[in-house]
Amino acid sequence: MKPLFVLLIVYVALLAFGSHTTFDKGNIFAGNIAMAVMLLFTAIGHFKFKTSMAAMIPLFIPAKVQIVIFTGVLEILFAIGLGVESTRFYTGIALLIFFIAILPANIYAAKHQINYEDLYKPGPGIKYLWFRIPFQFFLIAWVWYFSIL
Repeated sequence: MKPLFVLLIVYVALLAFGSHTTFDKGNIFAGNIAMAVMLLFTAIGHFKFKTSMAAMIPLFIPAKVQIVIFTGVLEILFAIGLGVESTRFYTGIALLIFFIAILPANIYAAKHQINYEDLYKPGPGIKYLWFRIPFQFFLIAWVWYFSIL
């Protein structure tokens, strides 16, 4: 839920305040910068909660902590790529693939009630998927609209 708030608040703020400055670069710019800020926000979680997030990865996959750190680095690189107009399209495509690739980890975490912030507390469980799956499709649509079209 926090990433959704970050995404929407940054987007609305850029649109609202950008029109009152010489910095206004429009809707597409605001959408990409909002996604970039959200990715930086979520990347922090990959480093802060790496052990708990590693538990979200199915048991048969090795090097879980390294995967969490790697995906955090990827999110930082995606954020940078969205901010550069010449790389935005290809970053958007890579980000779509990334969002599809991480969905199974979110499903696994929900199914096993894993709390990605605190491994010792139960996560929200299956009901979390009622938010997470539509949110994942929302992120995919956002990237498609603002970065690829």
